[in-house]
Amino acid sequence: MTVTHHVRVHRSEENLAREDQLAFAIAEVAADPVAALPEVVEMIINRVIDNAAVAAASLTRGPVTAARAQALDHPVSRGGHGATVFGEPDDVRTSPEWAAWANGVAVRELDYHDTFLAAEYSHPGDNIPPILAVAQHVGADGAALVRGIATGYEIQMDLVRAISLHRHKIDHVAHLGPSAAAGIGTLLGLDAGTVAQAVAQALHTTTATRQSRKGAISTWKAHAPAFAGKMAVEAVDRAMRGQTSPSPIYEGEDGVIAWMLDGTDAAYDVPLPAPGEPKRAILDSYTKEHSAEYQAQAWIDLARKLHGTHPELADPANVESIVLHTSHHTHYVIGSGANDPQKYDPAASRETLDHSIPYIFAVALQDGGWHHVDSYLPERAAREDTVALWHKITTAEDAEWTRRYHSDDPDEKAFGGRVEIRLTDGSTIVDEIAVADAHPLGARPFARADYIRKFRLLAEPVLEPAEIERFLALAERLPELTADEVRQLNIVARDGVLASVPSPKGLF
Repeated sequence: MTVTHHVRVHRSEENLAREDQLAFAIAEVAADPVAALPEVVEMIINRVIDNAAVAAASLTRGPVTAARAQALDHPVSRGGHGATVFGEPDDVRTSPEWAAWANGVAVRELDYHDTFLAAEYSHPGDNIPPILAVAQHVGADGAALVRGIATGYEIQMDLVRAISLHRHKIDHVAHLGPSAAAGIGTLLGLDAGTVAQAVAQALHTTTATRQSRKGAISTWKAHAPAFAGKMAVEAVDRAMRGQTSPSPIYEGEDGVIAWMLDGTDAAYDVPLPAPGEPKRAILDSYTKEHSAEYQAQAWIDLARKLHGTHPELADPANVESIVLHTSHHTHYVIGSGANDPQKYDPAASRETLDHSIPYIFAVALQDGGWHHVDSYLPERAAREDTVALWHKITTAEDAEWTRRYHSDDPDEKAFGGRVEIRLTDGSTIVDEIAVADAHPLGARPFARADYIRKFRLLAEPVLEPAEIERFLALAERLPELTADEVRQLNIVARDGVLASVPSPKGLF
């Protein structure tokens, strides 16, 4: 059962009561001590494993190395035990906000963890690093950690269902700051009033433009959600010290909705769990089999299929044109509708290629699959036959695929589309796909064994076999973990891995 919280802009003289503000409604959900459902606990375990998998694969990448170096240049704060940093031994700790930063970048760098798409876009697994960091710092047990993560997922996904940020070029992490603050509030057992202040402050400090995902996409793409997590930790700290926040942050006449979103006449209906109702939103999210933007997942699977059934398509000499008929988002954000020349540039950054469905479809069509490293290599992007095929691929918005993309019915919600391929001999090939193979409604839905296989695949180059088994055994017992075991919920790189990359120097 859900309760719909109606949100609109209020003039200052209307004096909207705190209890009627969205930040307080979010806080009441966080403060509700309802137990997590067994199926929710199982999915949280899956996502903890998934996050660790993609973090392991990114340990030596530049943004992650820089973020880790920043975190390790900050000592443990005096008020707790500190938190671990992915890759480092368990006894190497930093302050929780900096652990949230470093681990958040590691999780986000490869764009390879879970997703939820509705009115807005999100990677709700971004909630886990800040909540886990605080759990380690304060000595919370696994049961408390599970409840906190369930709240983080619930709040972010409920906001994503109702409030579009991208329409106004605001980055999607503006929903993550409040959700992570709420999840930390649940973890700590804070009262609704304190959580509401933290939620409002986290939102106020995490609104930024979407330029980080436009044009020549920079390394900040991985840092943005980690920054939101870091801000959430700091917001909770300030709220616990009695500090207050801009109010009402969503509904105020100079607030986020009035000036950053749909304006003074805007109204939204945000679905939130009723009092006593379990937080089950995580069950509606889905992870990635491939390291690419989520809207590319189904297209990679379709290209993989076509590679097997029509191997002649790998040769650009056989192809006149390829048009991907798809949703508004896919066309305008990662397709040719974005009008970003960088999406067709062989010298583009990995972050930019990750947001180019023409590039991704071309490589997957030629290779019959997708690799989180090899598919982005400069020499792969610059291959002459790939560039030729890539430049024959465009996207087009299709009203029906846009409708299905935004559908509230999970049985028809779709992230794919229809491909029309015209060959140089005059023949055509038409095929379509609605959801990725790994999606709950896909050809091969991800289950625990798939998450574990993904973890082993990505961790084997950087973790010792014993460390892989240790982490998996711990993660699968998540709700039963003691505080000491929660502090061991970390991945430790094998000797020499972290030392193989330079630790960049900065200000700290």
